[in-house]
Parts: sequence; C-alpha cells; structure tokens
Amino acid sequence: MDVRALSKRGPVRRGAGLRRTMEWCGWDSKDIRMRSLAGNALPDYSHYPLTRGQYAAIAAVGGLCFFTAAYLFYHSIVVACMASCLGLAVPRFRKRTLIARRKQRLKLQFKEALFSLISSLAAGRSIENAFLAAQEDLHLLYPDARTELLQEFQIIRFRLEHAEPLESALRNMADRAHIEEIAQFVDVLSACKRSGGDLVEVMKRTSSIICEKLETDQEIAVLLAQKKLEGQIMMAVPFVFLAFLGLAAPDYMSSLYNGLGYVLLTAGLLVLLALFFIMNKILHIRM
Repeated sequence: MDVRALSKRGPVRRGAGLRRTMEWCGWDSKDIRMRSLAGNALPDYSHYPLTRGQYAAIAAVGGLCFFTAAYLFYHSIVVACMASCLGLAVPRFRKRTLIARRKQRLKLQFKEALFSLISSLAAGRSIENAFLAAQEDLHLLYPDARTELLQEFQIIRFRLEHAEPLESALRNMADRAHIEEIAQFVDVLSACKRSGGDLVEVMKRTSSIICEKLETDQEIAVLLAQKKLEGQIMMAVPFVFLAFLGLAAPDYMSSLYNGLGYVLLTAGLLVLLALFFIMNKILHIRM
C-alpha cells in the first residue's frame, strides 16, 4: 500500500469533516453561493444562502450573547470564551427563522393574490388573464419590486408570453415555494384542466377555501408570536437577575463562585436550557 496515499488521505478526511461541520453550522459552500448569485437562478424558498459578511455578523452576535450568558453564570473569562465558540452554530438556526419568515410573507402575498383572482374570475376573465391582472393589483399593495410573489408572477408572465401552459409555470413555482396551499391550488387547477370541468367556478371555490385557511393560519401565527415573546422575556429574566445581584450585592453572590456553587450554577443553567427546549417544542406548530 502506498504510504504517501495514506498520508494524503488523513488531511483530506479532516478537511471534508471540517467542511461538513461548517455547512451544518450554516456556512454555504462555494457552489451554493455561486448558484444563488447567478442572475438566471430561480429562488428556492427552502434555502436561504448567507453571504460571508452575514454569516460573520450573525456568528459574532451569537458568540457575544453566549459569552455574556456564560460570564454572568460563572464569572470566568475562560469559560465565557469557550461558550462564545457556540456562536458559530447560530447562523444555522437564524437561517431557519429567515426561511420561515419568507415563507410566511409569501403565504400572505398569495392570499392577496387569490382575492384578486376571485374578483377577476367573477368579472368573466380567463384564468390566464386573471393571473396577469393579479400582478397589477399586487403592484398597488406591494410597491417594492423585490416582493417575492411579484417576482414569481413576473416569471409566470414571462413563461406565458413564451407559450408555456399556466399550470406548468405554477407547478414550477409551487415546487420551489414548498408551501402546501400553493401546491394544493396548482393540483386543483391541473386536475380541472385535465378533466374539463367548470374551471372558473372550481377556481373561485378553491381560492375561497384557501383564503379562509390562510386567514386562520395568520391568526394562529399572531397568537404564537405573542407567546414566543413572553417565553423569551421569561428566559432572559434569570440572566438579568444574576447581573443585577452581581452588581448590587457581589458579597452575597460570592459564595456561589466556589466548588459547590459552580455545581448549583451548572444545574440551574441545564434546567434553563431544558425549559427553553420544551418551550420551543410546545410553540412549534406546523401550519
């Protein structure tokens, strides 16, 4: 067996392991960044590529939060610096939040578009012309040209102008959006066109049902946002309390910073982490 080949295999494996670890932490590979920056790349709403600057900023803020929390508990610079390394994993969870927010925006925009579609179909327009009119209506509600659904409707208009069927263009959007309501709408449209049913009436009924579902989801999201804010405040209270006592009564807190005190502080920190995990599980409702 070639010894030189074995010596090269070790660094390659270590490099691959480091790359997988960084990708788990939210670091996008060069290929992903190049595809996202390409002018002809269509967005995939289940991914949110971060630039190097965005990743560094999010990791720095996360590391600072971990550093502050660890120092408040242990009053040790060494432990706080070790805890700050966890900030490298923060972009992974931040990307999840950004993806969820973008999908939520797309849902709300799609609901507004369905209202416009219902009005156009009731006025006697064809389904293709109704989508073109919906784009103009969305321009009034969302003047920003970077609005997600405006860009998607512009893509649909481009595909229609090049003689591509509407259901094909909508299927492409649904596959990239990964949103159940959009996929259901496209399924109904495709089935209705294949079966030759009353397209206008079916689309009006389907749009009304989807709009009602989206309104219910929006109400649930508002309630969840309120509870999440309350949970975040409750999780921050112990750290604020420790900081206040450390500044106002350092002699009173000094007994915690010895052998048994560190055990109690670690137990309290583990309980807080467990409560944070349970709270996220309870408030995580898939809509």
